Amino acid sequence: MPMPNPLFSKISAITLFALVQATCFAQEIPLVYDVEHGGAEFSNTVLPDFDNLPTVRPLPDPFAWSDGNGRSTEFRDWARRRSEIKAEIEHYEIGQKPPKPSELSASFENGTLTVRATEGSESLTLTAKVLLPEGDGPFPAVIGIGFGSGTGSLPADIFTSRSIATISFNFNQVMAHQQQRGSEPINRLYPELTHIGAYSAWPWGISRIIDGLELVADELPIDRKRLAVTGCSFAGKMALFAGALDERIALTIAQESGGGGAAAWRVSETLGNVETLGRTSRQWFLEDMFQFSAAVERLPHDHHELMAMVAPRALLILGNPDYEWLADESGYVSCRAAHEVWKTFGIGDRFGFSIVAGHPHCQLPDSQRPEVEAFVDKFLLGKSETNTDVTKHPFDSVEHEFWYDGWAKGESTFPSLDDEHTETLTLEAESSKHGADWRIVSDPEASARKYLTVNLGLNSPQVPPHGDDAAMTISFETTVEAKYYIHARLNCPSPDDDSFWIKIDDGDFQAVNGLGTNGWEWAKLAAAKLNPGMHSITIKYREDGALLDQIGVTTYPFGLNGVFPADK
Repeated sequence: MPMPNPLFSKISAITLFALVQATCFAQEIPLVYDVEHGGAEFSNTVLPDFDNLPTVRPLPDPFAWSDGNGRSTEFRDWARRRSEIKAEIEHYEIGQKPPKPSELSASFENGTLTVRATEGSESLTLTAKVLLPEGDGPFPAVIGIGFGSGTGSLPADIFTSRSIATISFNFNQVMAHQQQRGSEPINRLYPELTHIGAYSAWPWGISRIIDGLELVADELPIDRKRLAVTGCSFAGKMALFAGALDERIALTIAQESGGGGAAAWRVSETLGNVETLGRTSRQWFLEDMFQFSAAVERLPHDHHELMAMVAPRALLILGNPDYEWLADESGYVSCRAAHEVWKTFGIGDRFGFSIVAGHPHCQLPDSQRPEVEAFVDKFLLGKSETNTDVTKHPFDSVEHEFWYDGWAKGESTFPSLDDEHTETLTLEAESSKHGADWRIVSDPEASARKYLTVNLGLNSPQVPPHGDDAAMTISFETTVEAKYYIHARLNCPSPDDDSFWIKIDDGDFQAVNGLGTNGWEWAKLAAAKLNPGMHSITIKYREDGALLDQIGVTTYPFGLNGVFPADK
């Protein structure tokens, strides 16, 4: 019989000890909390004015203190850091989440939870339909948003077959889908907060539903330690904000939330026709947020940190890359960065993402069902042995680490303008091959004192115009295999004069809208993975009045504003 190797035995013992230690540490970290916001005592977050915010092009460090004085990856410091992220998101994006009202009452009758919130002489009433399983309970519960369902857009049987109660949240009782500022139900309670975005107001309503569950605990047998929230699309954003802003929610399932949800603003700026900060709904966010439309790199946070606010609780992100607008490539990068927070705390299995194509928007395919069921089993039913290591995606070729490796690994590989591998080309629009529908106009402010524009009266907003007369085509040569970002130096004076149709090589034309500028400025048109060799960009008019000076092609993710000043 061979003698045991003492070195191997020693290594095995060390490995086993580390595994046991990590398991015990994870068990000590709570799965959920008893209060809405446990970091309320930390109220001194540094929030500079826009003009004083530094430029941070990679995804910001979720562990770095807001005052710039160091960072901490210790879980004991997370409540403070999470509170800082909350303050940043409220200050720069959504507005302050309104406080718990001074008076709150609730009742449960005939399957309906009624919550009445009162401030002074004004009241607001929320009603939520509750479907209870058979038996005495207490039951885990899911709060579903949208589609009149207590499970959001997820199949109801995932929950009902597991004896999980369902609760429908009617967000319109708080604020309409497209709010009229000052005229919404919540504005009666908090008239001083009419500036807030819907993603501040709607999570307030979900928190009040949870308050109501506490008040009627004797009549409504809900296990408040095992609450979930879910929604899809704009309601997927709502679910994510609700889970981030209320620590009494044990599991958040944000389905196809897109820009403003799981996707990172910074990364989305480097993609094509997606929901960027400048293109999202103004009713959902603060009006002040849109000062970052052309400067997302000055936000002190990004949405990997919105997701990180859910930690150490459980979060599952569902995506659908068939819909370009959802910016799932950005969501993927953001998820990879956010996951580092859970992994740092030794609880990586509490965060997962599944980005799967081949199905309609907000309709869960069978291929994603196992991920949802696993998270439900583990975090609502307490089946701790369930495998929730979920990182399903189609983005194997997407480079993601450079967005966050500076703080995750201690050495940044984020590309810079002076990187030897960065390639940048600028081309004069008036030198392109262009049809009879275009004309060259002189302007001393243009780069070569000339620009190109379409003849007045020519508009084609629904489909690309036919024929070569409607097109301008410009050729260029690349020398590396890389993702290239197509920008244009434009003067688009109004919302009726700020769009084009564009295609790269033999691809399909895509509408690029919302290119409004303040005089001559660089704006992103598209992005594409290109091989070395000759390529072409073809632009057709969509709205007359949009003025085109230069085309820029670069491998630098943040385009040409850092290369050429906007007024050059």
